[in-house]
Amino acid sequence: MAESENIVAETAEKIFTDLADAQTINLDKKGNWKALLWQALTEAGLPLSWVPEDCGGSGASMAEGFSVLGAAGRFAIAVPLAETMLAGWLLSHAKIASPEGAMTVAPATPKDRIAIGADGTLSGRARGVPFAKDSKHIAVLASGANGLSIALVDTANCRIEAGLNLAGDGSDTVTFSNVAPAAIKPAPKDFDQTQLMLMGGVARSLQIAGALEAMLDISVRYSNERVAFEKKISKFQAVQHNLAKLAGESAAALTAATSAADTLANSTSFDDAVFLEAASAKIRCSEAAEKGAAIAHQVHGAIGFTIEHILHRYTLRALAWRDDFGSESYWAVELGKMVAARGADELWPLVASR
Repeated sequence: MAESENIVAETAEKIFTDLADAQTINLDKKGNWKALLWQALTEAGLPLSWVPEDCGGSGASMAEGFSVLGAAGRFAIAVPLAETMLAGWLLSHAKIASPEGAMTVAPATPKDRIAIGADGTLSGRARGVPFAKDSKHIAVLASGANGLSIALVDTANCRIEAGLNLAGDGSDTVTFSNVAPAAIKPAPKDFDQTQLMLMGGVARSLQIAGALEAMLDISVRYSNERVAFEKKISKFQAVQHNLAKLAGESAAALTAATSAADTLANSTSFDDAVFLEAASAKIRCSEAAEKGAAIAHQVHGAIGFTIEHILHRYTLRALAWRDDFGSESYWAVELGKMVAARGADELWPLVASR
């Protein structure tokens, strides 16, 4: 990790430690912690990490932004930090200045499309848009007669059907009905929706990996505290076996996610290598979320399912993040298509080069 990247990650960690402690959040039934956390993140310039300074952002590197997302995953925060970062990244491709406040991106699933009418307005529906109801603006990738464009839309001009994911966070349906964007410019010629999905997928992979790290830490700590049959449950072979499996899933997810993030940070285009890394990370991290959440709850027993315990904050979000920006089954199919198109002789050289 570069020194600057380390400083950014440490800044994020300190803010999350001070203002996003899981137990404190659990006890705050009114949700007052969100405003304080968002203010601190904004003052540090983290939500607009990937936005150049001339577009109103912090001008941080891709790697620095990814380090923030990894830290955010370890705290399983329920504010639109990743979404605002992605929105700023998308807007910066069209040199559109990012406004203040929370943002999100649309579409958030590979099959949804937003169309540009002859009059320049936007129409279409985007499902599973994270935190749309809590955001002031939406960065939209839309298609028209002249190709793809990137637009900034005021959320108040859209119809939002509120929805919740497994963790109880916003996963809304946004309907654009002849909505006039606040700003709209052509997307770069080589930009497409797959790139947005891959970027979102890597962001979610890092968050899942971070959440799994927290699950492992919480589970190990609990196993060393919980006593059954006059000894700590960490002494039982079955529990040790489960914790070893959880550690393996966490390590696999972290390796896949950081490898994809490093590849993206050091690439100038979304080539086959980036596709392989990003798609593989989303697949592996999603699989790890399913297996890891089950193990963590097995270690905790019934107490882990209660709303009072902090475990659910991590397990439910890791499971919910599997569906954002393409599920593992979607990316598995797309990865298979890429491998088949390249031919059998090209598979091993591609994999071995990573």
